[in-house]
Amino acid sequence: MTGTAHVAGGVAASAFLLPALGFAVGPIFDEHEQPWQDVIALDELPDDSYIPKTITLVTGVGQAGKSTVYLRKRNASIDKEPEDQYNQVIALSTRCMHLGCPVRYVSAAERFICPCHGGVYDFTGAVDGGPPVRPLDRFYTRITQAGRVEVGPRFSVNDELDRFSPRDPGEPLDGVGQYLYPSRPSIRKLDE
Repeated sequence: MTGTAHVAGGVAASAFLLPALGFAVGPIFDEHEQPWQDVIALDELPDDSYIPKTITLVTGVGQAGKSTVYLRKRNASIDKEPEDQYNQVIALSTRCMHLGCPVRYVSAAERFICPCHGGVYDFTGAVDGGPPVRPLDRFYTRITQAGRVEVGPRFSVNDELDRFSPRDPGEPLDGVGQYLYPSRPSIRKLDE
């Protein structure tokens, strides 16, 4: 009877531990890479407003794998971060950095507004009010030889717009936040 109780306890413990272990370790082996996607011609983009475009973040899951990205040309009088080959076009995520709700750009206010909890972001995507802990995530962009804009992998930014590998909403990157919330092992930074 004691042996049977030990076996039943072992089975019950493994019923809890094995799924938890798989959930914790599984993302290490997940090789998710964001493909570069052609979205719009460069000459169709304004530098004083945003145009929404739909991109695919995860293939093979239908509409659930799609997201909206807001695009505009880089404007030297507004954008203060150094220019490089990946930010000639600014591409902002629509995912609020508070809890991940969708934000939308309101052109009359020149702000991104999160309707769920009152998050407000300015024209550049920096936090302007409410509970978000950091600016909106961005996407790498590049321009093809044919003058088309391609959107690539997502990255997170802190208040100074320094790039970090992607983080989940609610994870601050200023101060000790970048050390308390390291990136997940399954997400790799663009190294080109």
